[in-house]
Amino acid sequence: MNEQILIGGNAEGQCGLLPRYANRHGLIAGATGTGKTVTLQCLAESFSDRGVPVFMADVKGDLSGISQAGTPHPKVDERNQYIGITGYQQRGFPVAFWDVFGEAGTPVRTTVTEMGPALLARLLDLNDTQEGVMNVVFEFADSEGLLLVDLADLRTTLEYLAEHGSELGAGFGVAKASVNAILRRLLVLEREGGRAFFGEPSLELKDFMQTTRDGRGVINLLAANTLIQSPRVYSTFLLWLLSELFETLPELGDPEQPVLVFFFDEAHLLFRDVPRALLEKIEQVVRLIRSKGVGVYFISQSPSDIPDSVLGQLGNRIQHALRAYTPREQKAVRVAAQSFRENPALDTVTAITELGVGEALVSLLQDKGIPAPVQRVLIRPPCSRMGPASPQERAAVLAHDPNQRRYAEPVDPRSAHEVLRERVEAASAQDATQKSAKAKTRGTGGRQSTSEAFIKSMARSLGSAAGSSLGRKLFRGLLGSLLK
Repeated sequence: MNEQILIGGNAEGQCGLLPRYANRHGLIAGATGTGKTVTLQCLAESFSDRGVPVFMADVKGDLSGISQAGTPHPKVDERNQYIGITGYQQRGFPVAFWDVFGEAGTPVRTTVTEMGPALLARLLDLNDTQEGVMNVVFEFADSEGLLLVDLADLRTTLEYLAEHGSELGAGFGVAKASVNAILRRLLVLEREGGRAFFGEPSLELKDFMQTTRDGRGVINLLAANTLIQSPRVYSTFLLWLLSELFETLPELGDPEQPVLVFFFDEAHLLFRDVPRALLEKIEQVVRLIRSKGVGVYFISQSPSDIPDSVLGQLGNRIQHALRAYTPREQKAVRVAAQSFRENPALDTVTAITELGVGEALVSLLQDKGIPAPVQRVLIRPPCSRMGPASPQERAAVLAHDPNQRRYAEPVDPRSAHEVLRERVEAASAQDATQKSAKAKTRGTGGRQSTSEAFIKSMARSLGSAAGSSLGRKLFRGLLGSLLK
């Protein structure tokens, strides 16, 4: 197998990525329509051929064609000849289709517990006080051994703490106003599709890291054309995936090639209005996850979409054309040019605005992890189809996907929603029983003797006269005769 992962070439030769530095992360940038999707497709194919599983989101719906063989075309042959590619064969690649909504692929689910309070707070756009309430919810669930599986569990637990938190001891009292605000946010999340995302069976990350019998890595393709309409849900979901990989995978140091490559399309959504604490978490995950053998590649329009603290960790850069019509766009071009290692033979700023479709400026890590000088490259053509798979082709792939057997049907386990409802119903039944017992005691348990009833009757009859002298005498005389 070729040592390099071929990216493309120019008149001076071919340009490729060294597999042992593929986990040093990367950036694929460029304006809409300049060829980012094809570059992404080519990289996914090359990693798959090397036995490396891939995860990527299909934001526009046109990456599904990677499961089907490409169509011969004279321009493809012309490009292969220019780059010097031999043995080119058009073919499809092993693909697993996934979909949060379960419509265009195998359902992807996680539990509320696995998501955790910090990411849920971002997902719901909570303020600091409301995030504190969310932490109380998780603390209570842990102390009571309650499973938080879906949004019904979260809602029921919030309502229970609002009503009974003060009875549970210090630390569990929460303000009803904050709870009501969170419940309103939950309603919005459900309308955006959150209900489908939380549940069982939850995704096991090992199912994203499969290879075929012939040794090729499976390309996991998330249908995101609907999900992207809820940017916060989309970015939080991908951040959750990264965090789970970081926490689950063992340390590998510097492997010969990645164990998984993760492509984060529309990466600017991840960093939009992100709190500082969460940004630090993202920085930490990106910095440390490479030692777990995971390469993360951000796809966005401009390097300026990525914070400098994250951008500095992306060793492999592929920059497609940028437009420079406005001052802001001109600044973005300068930022992009400055992110490359300089090549004296190339005016990077000018080249970025002159690149044609399918061309890119490329700087990849070479021996000892040093970035190579930037060069202008024609990206190689993919072997698979450039365009979407038909519904019938997608259905055929899904029919043979073993993930369908594990995840297609949802499961509703006994969790916090059921346990707390039973607890409230039991308490209500106990209160009703106690009230009934008290009512019976008042009605039959205090039955009076005849003499007691007579004395009380006389006392009521003579009560008005008891204040007078005659009344007091009659009253005392009566009591005295009865008590002799």
